[in-house]
Amino acid sequence: MATPTSRQTLKEYALRRLGHPVIDINIDDSQMEDNLDDAIQFFQEYHFDGVLQVFLKHQVTSSDITNGYLAMDDIDSNVVSVNKLFNLAVNSVNLFDVSYQLALNDFFGTFTPGTLTNYTITKQHLEMLEDILDPEKNIRFSKVTNKLYGDFNWSDDLDAGDYVVIDAYSKLDPETYTEIYNDRLLKKYVTALFKRSWGNNLSKFEGVTVLGGVQFNGAKILDEASAEIDKIEEEVQDKYELPPDMMTG
Repeated sequence: MATPTSRQTLKEYALRRLGHPVIDINIDDSQMEDNLDDAIQFFQEYHFDGVLQVFLKHQVTSSDITNGYLAMDDIDSNVVSVNKLFNLAVNSVNLFDVSYQLALNDFFGTFTPGTLTNYTITKQHLEMLEDILDPEKNIRFSKVTNKLYGDFNWSDDLDAGDYVVIDAYSKLDPETYTEIYNDRLLKKYVTALFKRSWGNNLSKFEGVTVLGGVQFNGAKILDEASAEIDKIEEEVQDKYELPPDMMTG
């Protein structure tokens, strides 16, 4: 099957690319499983098709406020990075708020020539002042701890029961989105990883002569596979990795 849709069919595809069943590929199934895990992890961390931008809604609890962070394991354990944290706490409308008055007074004149331009410029000016006087709260996230920290006073800015929305990138599960198994670079990468394990296994018998005077040349296979892996990883990081500023958090 040239279009694998599962771990098993991807393993079979990679083995055929290496010459199986005409050639005996000396690699154990457990080694293939490890290589598959490594390949999928690399794909999810560096290929833009391995993640999806998501907006996660979470109702704040008293424990969140006490801890000063959100436990992402309880929200989405597949999150690899976080961009922003939005507070959706509903506050009463302040009739004397500058933004409210501006919108109220200019609503009926937005289609008057020149009014929309003035309205837009004024709104941008107010947003600039808000950024200066009440800047966006910094957040910190590491997928190792899987905790989302916010550099603000949780007890003052949030109440238990409030909702927040997390703008994040989440790993795609290949068991759900089986098209991942048929990705061109992933297939090449898995094949190269299998080839490296095969060459590494054969290199242990370097110089040993078997029946017919044949000698194993595992070192050559290992070198070829290592070069192929380096080339694939460089291509993925150069052409398919999301810009770093889109994955910060």
